[in-house]
Order: sequence, then C-alpha cells, then structure tokens
Amino acid sequence: MADWDPAQYLKFVDHRARPAVDLIGRIALDRSGEIIDLGCGAGNIARLLAQRFPDRGIVGVDSSPDMLAQARAAVPGARFIEGDIGRFVPDAPPALIFSNAALHWLDDHVSLFPALLGRLAPGGVLAVQMPRNHGAPSHTAMVEVSRMARFRDKLAPVVRESPVAAPGAYYAMLAPRAAHLDVWETEYLHVLEGANPVVEWTKGTALRPLLAALDGAERADFLEEYGRRVAAAYPPAPDGKTLFPFRRLFLVARAR
Repeated sequence: MADWDPAQYLKFVDHRARPAVDLIGRIALDRSGEIIDLGCGAGNIARLLAQRFPDRGIVGVDSSPDMLAQARAAVPGARFIEGDIGRFVPDAPPALIFSNAALHWLDDHVSLFPALLGRLAPGGVLAVQMPRNHGAPSHTAMVEVSRMARFRDKLAPVVRESPVAAPGAYYAMLAPRAAHLDVWETEYLHVLEGANPVVEWTKGTALRPLLAALDGAERADFLEEYGRRVAAAYPPAPDGKTLFPFRRLFLVARAR
C-alpha cells in the first residue's frame, strides 16, 4: 500500500480530531505508566494526549514514515516508533493503550482486542475509536465501483466492506476480561465546504488502498465513477455546504 499522505489526511483535521477529543474526555488513569498511541499518524492526537496527561510518557506507533516525520515535529517530547500496530508489544505494560481511527485497518478483532487489553498494566485502560460508516453511501459507493468489471480483478484483494463489527460484538470480546467496559456509538454531522468534499475526505483514508492498486488512467476512471455516486448521495445544502453524517464506534475498557 502507498504511504499515507499527511496533507490529504489533514485537510479535515478539525473534524477528524473531534472523536479523539471525545474519547480522551472519557479516560481516567489511576495508575502510573506510559501511554501508547497506536496508529498515531501525524501526531495531532498525541499532542492532545500529552496536554491531557502531562506527567506521562507518550509513545506513538505508526507504519508511515511520512506521518511519523510530521509527528516528531509536532510533539518533540514524545517518542515515535515505526512499526506494525497489530504486532507492537510495549517494553513494559502501559497505563493506557489509545487508538484513534486506526484499528479498523486490522483484521481478526476477536483476537486483537483481548490481546491489547492483556498488554496493559493492572488497572490500565484500552481506549479505541474506529469509524463505522461502512453502510453509508460514502463507503458503499466504493464497493459498488470496485465490483465493476474493469476494476474487479485489481480491487477485490483490497476492498474491505465491513471491517468494524457492531458494538455488541466488542462487548462480547472484552466484557469477560475487563474490570469495566463502556461501548458506544456517535454519529457526527460534519459540515464540509468545497466541490464534492466527501470524495476529498475519503481520498485521505478509506479510498487510499483502492486508488493505490490502480494505475493513473484507471484511478481517474474510478474517481469519476465514485465521485458521481457520492455527489448524488451528498448534494450541497442551500447554503452551498455539504452535510456528511459519519458514525463512529468507541470503547473504553479497564484491565483487571
């Protein structure tokens, strides 16, 4: 997969940060230890974690060298590591494993989430936010276009229809192992500006692996087909702005 483009991702940085701010506000740390930010990206959320917990060491983990370069500049007091967030094991059990909009890129959540809870120090916290907008037109249109004959062979290996399960599934995974568990969903209404801005939004995230699998002409063709569907699903409001509802899943689990 092509490396992340920090500039494209950060086009909607305020909108993308809102769920992380909401999640951070639900975290209470009662024990000492480091904070691990899995999928730290460009470091904008690691900076918020450092502000919220100024007495903690922050360790950010991400697979993107370009994102990590931005993160090191944004949060010089933190430590950033290039690595696979699904395989990362901290040097010592941390007080908090935090992940904002990253774990949906990984498979086998039934094994992953209990493993993350098990890596915490006793009383430590696992706090996760993942997008669960895959039933909305912004995401179903990707699947529809990827199934068209001219794209199907290249995109079948990378298209992901429903990478995040329903809230009850995460309760079932973690409740038997957690001292306390809170799982919820929030649907945000993002007010976006510009021409077909939902396409610009998804180009920074969910569209990335699909576009990376196509050559230049195919990529332009795919974006034309996808953009037409998205423009019809998200027309501008009378004031010219585009309303983009977006559902996200949250969980906060405390280790025993």
